[in-house]
This record gives sequence, C-alpha cells and structure tokens, in this order.
Amino acid sequence: MTWTLSNQLTISRVLLIPLFAVAFYVPGNLGYISAAALFGLAAATDWLDGYLARSRNEVTAFGRFLDPVADKLLVVTALVLLVETDRAPALLAAIIIGREIVISALREWLAQVSSIVHVSSLGKWKTAVQMVSIILLLLHIEVFGLNMHMIGLLLLWVAALLTLWSAYEYLRDAWGELIHIQKEDSEKSAEAKADNE
Repeated sequence: MTWTLSNQLTISRVLLIPLFAVAFYVPGNLGYISAAALFGLAAATDWLDGYLARSRNEVTAFGRFLDPVADKLLVVTALVLLVETDRAPALLAAIIIGREIVISALREWLAQVSSIVHVSSLGKWKTAVQMVSIILLLLHIEVFGLNMHMIGLLLLWVAALLTLWSAYEYLRDAWGELIHIQKEDSEKSAEAKADNE
C-alpha cells in the first residue's frame, strides 16, 4: 500500500465512523451537534482526499478500492442510526443503500469484463445533497429559527430521487455493454457446446 496523504485521509474517514456512532448516542444538543460535526468532517475528507489524489498525481489502487468503501460505510451507518431513532424514513434509506449495492456490484462486474467505465453526471449532485441532508437530520435542532430536521428530511427525499435517477442513467448507459457481453458469453457457450459434440 502506498501511504499517500489522500490514503491517510481515507483511512481517517473510516476511523471517524465509530467516533461518530458514539457521538450519535450522546443525549441532547451536545449529541446532535457533535454527531453532525463528525459526520461533516468525515464527508469533507471524501472531497479532500479525491482532490489531493488527482492534484498530486497520487491515485493508487488502494485508494480506488478504499475510498468508495469508506463513503458507503459512513453513509450506511448514519442512515441506519437515523432510521433506528425514527429521524429518517426506512424507505428512503433502503432506496439509497440498495442503489449503492446494485451499482457497486455492477461496476465491479463491468470492471472485470470491460474497459469502459460508466459515470453518471448526477453522481456528484446526488452525493452532495445526500451528505447535506444527513448532516441536517443529525443536527436535528432549530438554527436561526429554521427546523434543521424538516429541511434535512426534504433534502433526503431529493437525494433519494436523485439516487434513483442516477441509477437509471448508469444502467441505461451500461445497458449496451451488458447486452454485448451477454451476446459474447452466449456465442462462447454455443461454440463450447459444438466442440463437445
């Protein structure tokens, strides 16, 4: 493993997750503020480690593996905790988590059988709205007379819609490649069957 600054930030994001989970259960405003702050800090490292890796030409295989894993661990942990305490609808959490599982599995499979990498243009917007919504739901208090929970809930609905749309875009763009791969597999199976006969 190459111990670059971006990789160190990614690992720090993973290490922040248990601290965030502990802060989540601290009662009262202290718990709300500290959990939101730790989640926000972890989310900020997601942007920063990617920026540093690209700007310093330090993109590594380890970083490409761990970065999305760290992101998903952070988001899934937050959503599960929010659903457990009735601060977020289970349906929205299921949509967001389910999309990540499906698209991650599809990306992994396509990476093994094709050199084409599909990227949805909505991905960054989806991630940004998702992170902000979770921070506001974690904050859960009024700030300058604004109900952070209600705003966060509204943004989580927006994030879920963007999640579904970006998944559709990804599947649409990857569909031709999937059909091509399936056709090649069918032809190879037919040839192998003919050889055996």
